[in-house]
Amino acid sequence: MAPHIMWPLRFVLPQSLSPRPAWMVRLGLFLYDNLGGRKNLPGTETINLDRSPGGIGLKPQKGKKRGKAFVYSDGWVEDSRLVVLNAMDAAARGARIETRTQLTQAQNENGEWIATLETKAGTVRQVRARMLVNAAGPWVDKVLGRIGRSNNNRGVRLVKGSHMILPRLYDGDHAFMLQNPDRRIVFAIPYEGEFTLIGTTDEPWTDEPGKAEISQGEVDYLCATVNRYFEKEITPSDIVWSYAGIRPLYDDHAANASAVTRDYVLDFEKPEKTRAPLLSIFGGKITTYRKLAEHAMEHIAEVFPTAGKAWTAGEPLPGGNLPGQDFDRFVADLSSRWPAMPSKLLRRLARAYGTEAIQILGAASVPADLGEDFGAGLHAAEIEYLFAAEWARTAEDILYRRSKLGLHVPPGTETEIDAYLSTL
Repeated sequence: MAPHIMWPLRFVLPQSLSPRPAWMVRLGLFLYDNLGGRKNLPGTETINLDRSPGGIGLKPQKGKKRGKAFVYSDGWVEDSRLVVLNAMDAAARGARIETRTQLTQAQNENGEWIATLETKAGTVRQVRARMLVNAAGPWVDKVLGRIGRSNNNRGVRLVKGSHMILPRLYDGDHAFMLQNPDRRIVFAIPYEGEFTLIGTTDEPWTDEPGKAEISQGEVDYLCATVNRYFEKEITPSDIVWSYAGIRPLYDDHAANASAVTRDYVLDFEKPEKTRAPLLSIFGGKITTYRKLAEHAMEHIAEVFPTAGKAWTAGEPLPGGNLPGQDFDRFVADLSSRWPAMPSKLLRRLARAYGTEAIQILGAASVPADLGEDFGAGLHAAEIEYLFAAEWARTAEDILYRRSKLGLHVPPGTETEIDAYLSTL
């Protein structure tokens, strides 16, 4: 599907500070291995952290030993790239992608929707639609209000999850799953080569979703978790960057944020005489997004019977058609075609864009042929590609939404990129 932005990741689960007994954790991992459908990933194993590379960087605990840990497999995905690639794929198949555009209202008229759209620049226009799909995530209830639909039976519960980025805490390409006394889980994951990603939290959120940011309480909680497990002590001043997101979870009235279901619910209002159909999506998560979409299409097909059957399971996303689905082989191919290009640059482009990297490299022979270097190997040719193919319009789009190069470029780069974008 997209092997350039997804890869296996091993998670080390130290047991010495676990609030759960070892047998319970092992039973859960046994079920995970055998019921999760992860046939291509290595199974769970038990390691001694005092004798395994998986224990390097961890703080000795009881009796000055690190004790044992379970190691299990999961997958990592570059989530921002996954979202953009889905939009690119839809556009290639005929969809019109309207970025920086909001729906301000919609109303029924003779069995159709008349929707009013407004761009960030203030341009307003109306479009007609036979059906609306409300997939606005944390804004799903807000959209329902704008289209004159009150929904007493369904709703979302907003839960904030915050992360912080630190200088690398340990060597190795494995992640850690850290268990806290309150029974919540925090992950430590290798990030962008030079850093460690720490997260996440579960905090109820009632404000505007776009205003979410990490709180001091969350910073203190995550720092305390790191210092409980790792030899390298940290303080809030060590944080390189942080971000927060809002999970639009289906409101199942659970007592606390951590217990809210991660399942999704589809609410379908079928067409009736003069009433146009509406599909609203509550909850869900990115790991099941494709299955959710297939489920949504089953309802959409009731309105558009020629929609066809599900087909996305075996179809690559843009850039995902790597020869043999082999990422390292593809990087080697790029190196043979562009031998004068730095291997680090080629690997980064391959990881971000897959086979689409060929468009960026084009007829270039050496880095200078790619135009101005804005830092961290980000050249003008890449910016122009992101502008033309991925709707990037600001430096923030490029440095944090299409990549995480903002962690690597020197100060002042955002201003330089915005100035360059203004010329395109």
